[in-house]
Amino acid sequence: MKECVMAQSASVETVPEDIKRLGFEDAMKELERIVKDLESGQVKLDEAVKAYERGAALKKHCEAKLADARMKVEKITGSGANLGLEPVDTE
Repeated sequence: MKECVMAQSASVETVPEDIKRLGFEDAMKELERIVKDLESGQVKLDEAVKAYERGAALKKHCEAKLADARMKVEKITGSGANLGLEPVDTE
């Protein structure tokens, strides 16, 4: 059981090169498609496992893109003497 968890976490940690080249919006669209396919229950087990692994890599990539964008915004808003961080309305 331990080996299975370790193998799964190792596959999630690496992001394939084709995903690294995707912009945030394209990665989200693909991730949404994968989730929809998996939720439908019409995917064979082997395909579902591969889709899940790709989805995990896409999620990691999107999280990294968001973190990078957040750091850039914080750097911009924190660069002036009178500037500070303010919450961004996401809706």
